[in-house]
Amino acid sequence: MLEHFFSPNAVAVVGASRETGKVGYDVLKNMVTYGYAGKVYPVNPKADNILGIKTYPSLREINDTVELAVIVLPALHVLEVVDECHAKGIDSIIVISAGFKESGIEGAARERELLRKIKQYSIRMLGPNCLGLIDTKSALNVSFAADMPAPGNIAFISQSGALCTSVLDWAVQECIGFSKFISMGNKTDIDEIDLIQVVESDDQTKVVLGYLEGVKNGTVFMHTARKITKKKPMIIVKSGGTVAGAKAASSHTGTLAGAENAFDAACKQAGILRAKTVEELFDYARIFSHQPLPQGPRIAIVTNAGGPGIIAADAVERSTLKMATFSKNTLDILRSSLPAMANVYNPVDVLGDAKADRYHLVIEKVIEDLNVDMVLIILTPQAMTEIEKTAEVIGDISNRTGKPIVTSF
Repeated sequence: MLEHFFSPNAVAVVGASRETGKVGYDVLKNMVTYGYAGKVYPVNPKADNILGIKTYPSLREINDTVELAVIVLPALHVLEVVDECHAKGIDSIIVISAGFKESGIEGAARERELLRKIKQYSIRMLGPNCLGLIDTKSALNVSFAADMPAPGNIAFISQSGALCTSVLDWAVQECIGFSKFISMGNKTDIDEIDLIQVVESDDQTKVVLGYLEGVKNGTVFMHTARKITKKKPMIIVKSGGTVAGAKAASSHTGTLAGAENAFDAACKQAGILRAKTVEELFDYARIFSHQPLPQGPRIAIVTNAGGPGIIAADAVERSTLKMATFSKNTLDILRSSLPAMANVYNPVDVLGDAKADRYHLVIEKVIEDLNVDMVLIILTPQAMTEIEKTAEVIGDISNRTGKPIVTSF
């Protein structure tokens, strides 16, 4: 389908540059730095070699089959290169260049002609006005991002290239790995629907994150999303929900943002989780990438402080989760095992003097309860709190259970 974008045997970088700091230099450097095993063909009529790689004056001079072309030339030259791609038999292109519909009337006309050409030539295109893409399985980095994420099980699809770089910075700091990293840009051809279909069938991907400013075809998007959310969690940050945000989205990628309430309702029907902020998106990613999926909405809370437990319970009630009701057996064991002042109902308050052994006992019993689908554990440090030992206890239980455990220390 779109395999040449993610595991091509040969890639041409049209507009490769010898100058550090240029996009054409960074894209080529990323391709040769991170272990991509395929062939790389820089195209620049003014250079014999770049980064020690033989350079070609045009695509026509390459005596090999090229499966993917990455175009980093100014927008005025892109249409001409698309003609060359067609003549060369290249069916997949990434147009990183800006200067299309996001730039005004003239750019919009240029983008319409670009779309006409790729449709005529049966070429699939990512972009224009994008950062590029990264596939960690094939070690392919055809982007001008500053870093390469570690291999992992999260796919990130974004309409914003700058947000991609922010997420990459966060991922490196947090040691979070990714399977695919894709910047759609103006999504003139390949869009979120195409890419959801790609990651749905990708064995490397367990969680799908997305940043959208709008969707092309809401009905098809929701139908496609409904299929993937049956198997993999999908979390989206969508901007353009206010008048000011919609105006900014239009000038950023030429997107017309849709009605916020309608989009929110459709996401709920399709099983998509909406993150309100990028920080919340990261929280979802961290949890879903490391934990099994819950089999239901019933959550138990274990805390050593009443206030945070109540706040968490309020948050549960405002969400689509439900506070679990413990079985009689669980309640009996908790009553006989905890101090008289402890609250054995959900949320369970193990009291401020709780050490690792008390946490251990309660978590073990609560997570065994058939009425519990997941557990949130809250720890506020007191003088006697055994933070590291409690963390070890939680880790041990988490490794033995098929239910997700989330902590807040």
